[in-house]
Amino acid sequence: MERQPIISVRNLYKSYGSFEAVKGLSFEVYAGEIFGLLGPNGAGKSTTLEIIETLREKSGGEVIVAGIDLDKDPGAIKKIIGVQLQASGYYPGLNLAELIELFSGLYNRNVNPMELLDLVNLRDKANAKFKELSGGQKQRFSIATTLINEPSIIFLDEPTTGLDPQARRNLWDLITGIKAKGTTVILTTHYMDEAEVLCDRVAIMDAGRIIALDTPDRLIDQLVAKGFEKPREVKQANLEDVFITLTGHQLRDGE
Repeated sequence: MERQPIISVRNLYKSYGSFEAVKGLSFEVYAGEIFGLLGPNGAGKSTTLEIIETLREKSGGEVIVAGIDLDKDPGAIKKIIGVQLQASGYYPGLNLAELIELFSGLYNRNVNPMELLDLVNLRDKANAKFKELSGGQKQRFSIATTLINEPSIIFLDEPTTGLDPQARRNLWDLITGIKAKGTTVILTTHYMDEAEVLCDRVAIMDAGRIIALDTPDRLIDQLVAKGFEKPREVKQANLEDVFITLTGHQLRDGE
């Protein structure tokens, strides 16, 4: 059975004057997958996602999200996607439960704040302000806010940057749990091990173009088939595995 795309991008361009940030991208994201958009800084990842998220105008091409043409009804697309807010988007005087209630009202949704906080292991922080949270807690709450409108697709922009190994692995579990409920996840990350663990498929961008798109396994196999060899013996574990095994996978206070 052929998988159905929930996002189709065709010949997408974005120019700023004479500079082309995105140069004719075409790709599809399948419903229910975790799709990684990878690339060095300046590759065009954020611009591409902001166009799909209806936050930035495109210069050319076609974007279809869940059957909705971006050019014809961007408002309908906004209703079915979840996008992480930046820290500045949270009102400093409100606690987490109040913030969820506020955003629920903006989306015209009836959401139980404690149930949503339970989902991201933050029930005990319901009365805390966003600024009082640790880095890992802030990221988990940020992901919680993307789920308020029960979106079909969520966009996560480098969700684990700056987190310690326990908080990072915990966020991986949260993201895979969101996927298990049927939500499509699109993420950017600079951590290739993260993309390898989480993503069903990845697109690698450079200089505004997609230069590779496949499953992580197939991309690795293709590289090995070309004769690539690591400069040293590949071990069955890495230092992060050692750290997690010795210190535990569970979250600590402040994470």
